[in-house]
Amino acid sequence: MTRKRLTGMGVAMITPFTATGEVDYSALDSLVQTLMDEGADFLCVLGTTAETPTLTVEEKRNVRKRVIEKVVGRIPIILGMGSNCTQALINELLDEDLTGVDAILSVAPYYNKPNQEGIYRHYRAIASVTSLPIYLYNVPGRTGVNILPDTVIRLAQECPNIVGVKEASGNLAQIKEIIDRAPEGFDVLSGDDGLICDIMELGGVGAITVFGNAYPGPLTQMVHFAAEGNFGEARRLDAAFGEVCTLLFADGNPAGVKSLMAHQGKIGNNLRLPLAPARKDVDDAMLSAMQKLDAFLAN
Repeated sequence: MTRKRLTGMGVAMITPFTATGEVDYSALDSLVQTLMDEGADFLCVLGTTAETPTLTVEEKRNVRKRVIEKVVGRIPIILGMGSNCTQALINELLDEDLTGVDAILSVAPYYNKPNQEGIYRHYRAIASVTSLPIYLYNVPGRTGVNILPDTVIRLAQECPNIVGVKEASGNLAQIKEIIDRAPEGFDVLSGDDGLICDIMELGGVGAITVFGNAYPGPLTQMVHFAAEGNFGEARRLDAAFGEVCTLLFADGNPAGVKSLMAHQGKIGNNLRLPLAPARKDVDDAMLSAMQKLDAFLAN
């Protein structure tokens, strides 16, 4: 099977919920259709932004199936699958029907803080049980561990199906080192909405974004400008997105993007505990920033 490289604008999809707490599959269908219609290059399903820790096993299967059926192969799908128990993740990879999934996004083992050798062995073990391409996900602010460049490169060189990394360390020197040392075909994606242009200017090939849930068309345009080397236009859009992007994370993710999308009329502003909606002052600021951004985009 030919690998579908994940480049351009990917969206870390939210999971819409009803006011009574069920998964809102109708809103999920609408979101998938909108993202495809407005040019998203690929979708990231059941990542952190999807509130995946609060979903049941059955809900995760249903969400995955629903998105795959809606996409019908038109754009690639990368599926979030991670654990701080290596054997549990191996069992999941072996037991789940992953038909329709093009790649796996696997976060570094969280909470128990393995050393670099433990991280290396974890990824080597999961790579050995699947033929699917695997993208590492480095987000130390959530996991408590940083996948260092030496470990990334070691995995890239030794495991043929470890093909990229979503980098959300915020450390541009580290990201540049990975890009400079990575073997041919190993892709670096931005995992930080505020650093997309910076990472792509260093040689990154795209991004997995939160903001793309709400503004897929304009963000796709920005990422494509960056991919073409037109950083003047890319950074002009990036500057316009700045206030909204900052507010997205002021009260945690996905509270910010759900606030924004509720103001757009796309979803209800519903989250599952322990997450709660953005505070009123953040929500009010989001509405104001959204209105200014909409006016900019209309001109």
